[in-house]
Amino acid sequence: MTLQQAQSRVDHWIKEYGVRYFSELTNTALLMEEVGELSRHIARKYGEQSYKQTLTPQEIKQSIAGEMADVLFVLICLANQMEIDLESALVQSIDKKTRRDHQRHKHNPKLHD
Repeated sequence: MTLQQAQSRVDHWIKEYGVRYFSELTNTALLMEEVGELSRHIARKYGEQSYKQTLTPQEIKQSIAGEMADVLFVLICLANQMEIDLESALVQSIDKKTRRDHQRHKHNPKLHD
């Protein structure tokens, strides 16, 4: 699925099942909530915190994937509301980073073992 297809699919879902988009402010708050939920899983998998219950590696991976998808869903809602083509925006962002950072990381000794 392309980003344009994802934006269209989310828009269809909102109109079919969600009645309407939440306000941009509400969706921004929801985005932060979803990022927090993703952060909680990453802190438990890669950081010093642990899960309250034992989860299999597959369950942890599924939980992280689900939270990433939730973040993407709300981000797509915001893009749709603001009439932003995420696919085009991503291409522009990659191009900008390529121009700006094309040598930066290659010369960063912290990235080389």
